Amino acid sequence: MNKAELVAALAQKADITKKDAEKVLGAFVDIVGESLKKGDKVQLVGFGTFEARKRAARTGKNPQTKAVIKIPASVVPAFKAGKALKDVVSGK
Repeated sequence: MNKAELVAALAQKADITKKDAEKVLGAFVDIVGESLKKGDKVQLVGFGTFEARKRAARTGKNPQTKAVIKIPASVVPAFKAGKALKDVVSGK
């Protein structure tokens, strides 16, 4: 499902226009991104938790040249699915 399909499904499910659904989805994505940037978690009980995780600096290898390279520390977004979402996906 791409963004346009998600907007259409959201509009139909919530009985709102596609334009309003796109605004809601855009606002949700913006709020989650801003919260993660500040270091906050976004927890939707039953659905899951969005959080920013720190990755330590490490060494790696360039697969083409086999040269050892340094990979700097970084912060990456992560999502952990909640129990209700896992149950829906597994068919329980």
